[in-house]
Amino acid sequence: MNATTARAAAIAGAQGLALALMALTGSIILFVLTVVSLALVVAGVGVFTTPVVLRLVRAHADFRRRLAGQWGAEPIPARYRPLPRDARTGVTGQVERCVHMLRDPATWRDVQWLFVDLTAGAVVAVLGPGLFAQGLFGLLLVMGLWVPIVSAGGTHWFTFVPVDSWSTAGAAAMVGAGLIGIGIKVNPLLVRTHFRIAGSMLAPSRAELAQRIGRLTETRHDALDSSAAELRRIERDLHDGAQARLVAVGMNLSTVEALIERDPAQARELLAQARATSAEALVELRDLVRGIHPPVLAERGLGDGVKALALRLPLRTEVDVELSGRVDAPVESAAYFAVSEALANAVKHSGADRIWVDITHADGSLRIAVTDNGRGGASLTAGSGLSGVERRLGTFDGVLAVSSPVGGPTMVTMEIPCELF
Repeated sequence: MNATTARAAAIAGAQGLALALMALTGSIILFVLTVVSLALVVAGVGVFTTPVVLRLVRAHADFRRRLAGQWGAEPIPARYRPLPRDARTGVTGQVERCVHMLRDPATWRDVQWLFVDLTAGAVVAVLGPGLFAQGLFGLLLVMGLWVPIVSAGGTHWFTFVPVDSWSTAGAAAMVGAGLIGIGIKVNPLLVRTHFRIAGSMLAPSRAELAQRIGRLTETRHDALDSSAAELRRIERDLHDGAQARLVAVGMNLSTVEALIERDPAQARELLAQARATSAEALVELRDLVRGIHPPVLAERGLGDGVKALALRLPLRTEVDVELSGRVDAPVESAAYFAVSEALANAVKHSGADRIWVDITHADGSLRIAVTDNGRGGASLTAGSGLSGVERRLGTFDGVLAVSSPVGGPTMVTMEIPCELF
């Protein structure tokens, strides 16, 4: 045994003790609170308490997921459905929030994990530090600790060794040293086993993963089709617009070369036409580039890009951005055009006079909510603009949800997993 192995075992023992304490305190308390809160849903009180308790459960589970990556080198993925959020107030109806969280399969995985964590998880976690503690106690017995213990209560059983003399205390010390040796060997394995148990409960099920893979495959195909259609559109716009105008400029310049000496006046007129045509071609090229990737988005990021969009709208639009960095350019572009489509739908179809856009990043996901105070009735029907947005976001494993009761308001919520940099 070398120093590195002993150090790793000691660290694993401390980690096991911490995990056991978290399981026997946090998991027990949260499990009891969850069960009581769910029972009170029938009485109406639980509608208000359950979302709060479940948020605490998610925070507890997310912390353990992070520890799984840091201590067990086996990160556990989180897959919660995005919560509906009103961009104006930051809250939504308590009943809607409660129902939404209870319908999320990840919620019930968390609750099941709490029970497993406070039982099997705690036992596995405490075994490591327990072996060390018991082994250390055996070594203390041979140092004379057995004397007052036996004097006070008679023969003391240390595991399977009856201790009542110096010789039996020596035997207990040897057993204790063996327990410490076992702990050094198995402590890191016990910590990994604890996180494997947690991962089996907290990670998405195979059915969910298969559904997710199927959706990703479908959205990848949609993305390829959309890219091909976009390339055809760009080619058509270039051919029918800027390219035709640039050809006309070239023809005018050729004519100018022939007329520059014979008819200077007509040459100047053709030069003026060529200048105007080139200016129109430049405008068309700028519009085309803006449709592909707006300069403000590339230069200043998603927040300022959406604010620039809002300034061009005929409706009063408030944009609230809370981002501490930027996301990758493909995600940024997808989010920008998704917001653009949602805003265009609100202007054309909602009959609203105000729009709110809220952009945040939390828990490893970019979250965007576009809300209007219009007549409502929006849906994710096939062929609609919002269904196109859903396919665009699906390319990045993103999701889109629409809440639009008749009479309004309409809230379009988007979530894309990504990191800020």
